[in-house]
Amino acid sequence: MTPRRKATDFRRYASVEAIAPAPSFEQMTMSQPPIARFHPKQPPSHKPPEFRRTQIHRQYTSMLRSTPMMIFFQHTNLKANEWMGVRRELAAALRKVDTSRKENGYADADLADNIKIQVIQTGVFGAALRIVEFYEPEVSEGISPLDPKIQTSSELPTFGSRPRDPAMTHALSRTAHEAVQKRRLEHALEPLLVGPLAVLSFPSVSTEHLKAALSILSPRAPDFPAPKRRVNPAYHEMNVQGGLQKLLLLGARVEGKVFDTEGARWVGSIQGGLEGLRGQLVGLLQGAGASVTNTLEAAGKSLYFTMESRRSMLDEENGGSKDVGSAEQAQ
Repeated sequence: MTPRRKATDFRRYASVEAIAPAPSFEQMTMSQPPIARFHPKQPPSHKPPEFRRTQIHRQYTSMLRSTPMMIFFQHTNLKANEWMGVRRELAAALRKVDTSRKENGYADADLADNIKIQVIQTGVFGAALRIVEFYEPEVSEGISPLDPKIQTSSELPTFGSRPRDPAMTHALSRTAHEAVQKRRLEHALEPLLVGPLAVLSFPSVSTEHLKAALSILSPRAPDFPAPKRRVNPAYHEMNVQGGLQKLLLLGARVEGKVFDTEGARWVGSIQGGLEGLRGQLVGLLQGAGASVTNTLEAAGKSLYFTMESRRSMLDEENGGSKDVGSAEQAQ
């Protein structure tokens, strides 16, 4: 290569380097996000995540935290066609409730498609219930080294391959498992978690949907009557009736509170749902306020009448004494 060609290539490279763009203001003022050892929504578990029990435990934990109302049934060897018939009649009854609520102008009318009945594994469900009820991990409010908007020299956690690290505090962590096992606490639902169970889950507390579901799954007159044969002949088919005979209502969990069989039926028998219950509470408070007001007014009125009667008596006495004095002067 000749010296002239070398000089030309040098000038060409120098011009390329000279026109290289300068870093932007964001690149100069904000640090690059650090690389985490695991996905923030998939932290390492105490037990292998590929196991089916681990995934079921995660599913039950999410269901317990996001479902405000759950009804528990004991089932005894229901066949596939019996489950299919029961679910069909349950869905039809719930859709009728949605239709009536839409006609009345309720905002949360579409609930039938999200109300599900499913068979659960009792042991895994009990472990998930103890985690949800009794495990409260400590949440640190310090600066997170994973925040790309904050320049920090904090080191990243290195427990990507160590799920037993105490910094792990999620529901499937070793810390949560040991915290629940050491306390040995018993939930109010523990006596019901025996044998094969099925759970009817509701996305919101709707007493009208609960009443329709109990009228199908556990009918009892007069509050929860079963559909008549003339109105709904499909409900009286052999596979549906055979499945319903193998279902037994055990209890309910509503807003974190445990109810027995009668308590579950009481929740379903509330007229007007939660709106009706709020109306009853407002009426009770207004009645109590009115009774207190009447009591105070009665006390004030009685005091007023007593003072008025006493004043009239004094006036009469004073008037009588004046008459006597005038008579004596006249004599």
